[in-house]
Amino acid sequence: MVARYHARMKQLTCSLAAVLVFGALLAAQPVFTGSEIFPPEEFSARRARVLERIGDAVAILQGTTERPGEQALRQNNQFFYLTGVVEPRAIVTIDGRTKQTTIYLQPKNERREGRMFGPGLSPGAEAAAATGAQQVLPRDDFAKAVAGYAAERRTVYTPLRPEVLGEASSTDPAALWRATRADPWDGRVSREEQFVDKLKAAGVGEIKDLDPVVDALRVIKSPREIAVIREATRITGLGIMEAMRDARPGMKEYELQADAEFVFKKWGAYGPSYFALVATGRNTYYSHYHKNTAVLQDGELVQFDYAPDYQYYQSDVTRIFPANGRFTPRQREFYSIYLKLYQALMTSIRAHASAPEILKGAVEKMDAVMAGYTFTDARIKAAAVAFVSGYRGRMATARSLGHGVGMEVHDVGGAPSTYEPGMIFTIEPAMQIEEEHVGLRLEDMILITDRGYENLSAFVPVEIEAIERLMKEPGLSDAAIKR
Repeated sequence: MVARYHARMKQLTCSLAAVLVFGALLAAQPVFTGSEIFPPEEFSARRARVLERIGDAVAILQGTTERPGEQALRQNNQFFYLTGVVEPRAIVTIDGRTKQTTIYLQPKNERREGRMFGPGLSPGAEAAAATGAQQVLPRDDFAKAVAGYAAERRTVYTPLRPEVLGEASSTDPAALWRATRADPWDGRVSREEQFVDKLKAAGVGEIKDLDPVVDALRVIKSPREIAVIREATRITGLGIMEAMRDARPGMKEYELQADAEFVFKKWGAYGPSYFALVATGRNTYYSHYHKNTAVLQDGELVQFDYAPDYQYYQSDVTRIFPANGRFTPRQREFYSIYLKLYQALMTSIRAHASAPEILKGAVEKMDAVMAGYTFTDARIKAAAVAFVSGYRGRMATARSLGHGVGMEVHDVGGAPSTYEPGMIFTIEPAMQIEEEHVGLRLEDMILITDRGYENLSAFVPVEIEAIERLMKEPGLSDAAIKR
């Protein structure tokens, strides 16, 4: 078994030749302390698009702070998207009048950089050349800039939404800070609210929300962004497949989480996109179950939904498999009709179409699937009928097919009026048997292209025979870990 495992890992490593396209596309140069993916020109192009939208106003963004302990620094998404700079307490101004970008950084700290953490990015010409900014100045100089904006009553665009630091989507910190502000025993406001108050106190002109401007840019992914998300999805799929191989009755849900996390870190992920959703048996009923402490039982299904935070981008893939490696006849019937209906939805996706237009075609395909499917179980048939009826009921009013994925797992930008090339989103419809408190939910990463769509996670098995074949292979526990 060990030999077969090492042979498989060697095969996976060799398959990375296919990823050379990824490397060639992204190998412009390592970029300062932020990303090894995007060259300064990509960040400069993003800032240029901001300038097109703010007129002669000035955009100001704060980077995140130091972490409260021995934790790796991760920049917030909006700041990283426009600068690529991963330094604590950085500030950037993007001036619509002068068309200049200025980054403000803390001064060089010889003790931290020379003896502890290694080189960082410091104010000066070298940092300006590395980042593509016109100048990189000491952070203390930012006060002078604000005084100048106040003297001219300049309009300022700045993010009003709380920052997102990974393992979250924008609605999560927003909800946290609303609750914190409303808490009678707390009452704090977010850094963003504090920053706006400081700008108002300094006397600048009108303050506007920068988030909608940046969010609109983030909806359509660039070729480099697509390549990063493709790699994040490859890592996701490999992690899920290792969990499939390792699964067996008697294991805890968190043991399958460990399989995926090994793969995530093996291929360079910063951490997870979100908490691991590993659900077995009746836990499959919940869409975001994450206690991960239940024991896998013989004859039960496992639902696995987990992905990495990779180079500031996310993925989101879900698969279902039997704990013992073999679907029972009843599970085959339940899973097979669900898969057919799921694929009816996926194969209806096309570019330049709205959600209602896509769902109209999908429901027609679902009706044909239902008409030709032989049911032996009344509860499974009822679940399938309810699934199709749900789509039929919202066919004319649906705003989206799922949720966007990008720098956040539930990405910014809202529901699209039509699906356009460069958009990436997931579909994840659930089919449930209410009486038994169990459910099925698959999820794939969909990239809209000029020709229609590409399923970035198609390589992760969904067919029953492929799943059972994969689960016969040895898992990580067989090869490396002994109690």
